[in-house]
Amino acid sequence: MKVKPLGNRILVKPLTTEEVTASGIILPESADKEKKTQGEIVALGNGEDIEKLGLKIGDKVVFGKYSGDEIEVDEDGKSVEYKVLNVGEEKDESDVLAVIE
Repeated sequence: MKVKPLGNRILVKPLTTEEVTASGIILPESADKEKKTQGEIVALGNGEDIEKLGLKIGDKVVFGKYSGDEIEVDEDGKSVEYKVLNVGEEKDESDVLAVIE
């Protein structure tokens, strides 16, 4: 299934990182920890603000912990989690806080 965001929205796949304790124990993704606040853009809407900000597929962005809407998409029989975020030039109308370079 393909998801195409509308207007000034982007589809972001949250970045997953393995967390390692000081003693070398790798904590799995299912461990109780804070939500990720970074992700990679996988699809763009056609809104003017997206073009003005120069966002493109593959950019890594920082977003608020509770920003956007989470969706699950079935890809090859496997459920994948994405976030749909609003993008705007003004800080108070955007879920995206920064682009990681």
